[in-house]
Amino acid sequence: MKKTLILLFAFLFAFAAVFAGGKQEASKSGGKIGGTVSVLTVWGGSELEIFNKMIKPFEEKTGIKVEHQGTRDISAVLTTRIKAGNPPDIAGLPGPGQMIQFAKEGKLVDLGKFLNMARMKKDYAESWIDLGSVNGKLVGIFLKAAVKGPIWYNPKAIKAAGITLPKTWDELMAVSEKLASQGKTPWSIGLESGAASGWAGTDWLEDIVLRTAGPQKYMDWYKGKLAWTSPEIKKAWQMWGKIVANDKMVYGGRQYVLSTNFGQAAGPLFENPPKAYFHHQATFIQSFILKQFPNLKPVEDFDFFGFPEINPKYGKAVEAAGDLFGMFNDTPQARALMEYLTTAEAQSYWVKASNGISPNRSVPLSDYPDPLTKNAAEILTGADIVAFDASDMMPSAMNQAFWSAVMSYVQNPSKLDSILEGLEKVRKTAY
Repeated sequence: MKKTLILLFAFLFAFAAVFAGGKQEASKSGGKIGGTVSVLTVWGGSELEIFNKMIKPFEEKTGIKVEHQGTRDISAVLTTRIKAGNPPDIAGLPGPGQMIQFAKEGKLVDLGKFLNMARMKKDYAESWIDLGSVNGKLVGIFLKAAVKGPIWYNPKAIKAAGITLPKTWDELMAVSEKLASQGKTPWSIGLESGAASGWAGTDWLEDIVLRTAGPQKYMDWYKGKLAWTSPEIKKAWQMWGKIVANDKMVYGGRQYVLSTNFGQAAGPLFENPPKAYFHHQATFIQSFILKQFPNLKPVEDFDFFGFPEINPKYGKAVEAAGDLFGMFNDTPQARALMEYLTTAEAQSYWVKASNGISPNRSVPLSDYPDPLTKNAAEILTGADIVAFDASDMMPSAMNQAFWSAVMSYVQNPSKLDSILEGLEKVRKTAY
């Protein structure tokens, strides 16, 4: 009888570990959960290939089939499905701003109910957990991260042009103006991204606001407490305008900027002879560069320097972003996949294959495939001010209005005041 009770207790304990605790001890020891889990993301192309490689060992261990659906307009598709009562089990969220909305509406599952929070706090810096939490509940996890703001360049072209890499904004503008006066084009910029066209321009403005107004004003801005018509925000647009609103400063002029996909916009730097000298984009652009120019070698043929200092007080500020996932249906399969996505094992796939940066501190630096990605990881961990992408922190309506405003400004910079007034109207209703 005693032996029977012991066996019964062991069975119940194992059952609870999988279905109530959500951990994967059973799958790791050979047991399989089975079933399916639906996942909605924006990923396609190489990103989807990496995702498929990442989930293959998970499917083999657990017997769970991951059913992926991709869309470039994830905000609209996700919102529509949630309203229809048919959300995916798991989804890549448009950003922390929309995550907060979904959480307040009770649509997101509290991940703290089943994730191993002791391990999470060991593997993730507190700031990443805070960014994924709403009202004290963890509702979002970050799968991969990127450093925003790097300025990319072709070292050989820079050397041939006799350029000294700038360390401050004033030096950057001086170099840009000198190149333009010589009949050369300093910058290549591309803002096209389907339904999200304009987001690449928001990164410029965020980098400038962070380094001129500081982290508190930056936070007030994305929280809707700082007016779009304020001097701090208008100044950022005007500073960016000295580049993007001047056809001599950008390759192909403003129409090229508006019509060129962000993933192709670094290309002119690597033509022979070069058609541009600088490109502003997050660290993930490395994979796009290598896809266009597979023979280029990091550091030797392409490199980056951090966004230059504007106000010395905020000299070591860094803007970061990340791919954020939430869970809408609480099933054993969804719990198991969310648990897996937070691990160093899963995130190493992105580090090794996509030049991404893992927010999981247990991913070893040796997994980073080249010096540039290691440098980016060190920048992120060494910054004294780390701010998350502001537009991603804004409510969906504000974020999309911001994207649209960027496109309108590049099209007609003289309309800046009315563009900012339009954004201010959205602010008053979006928060």
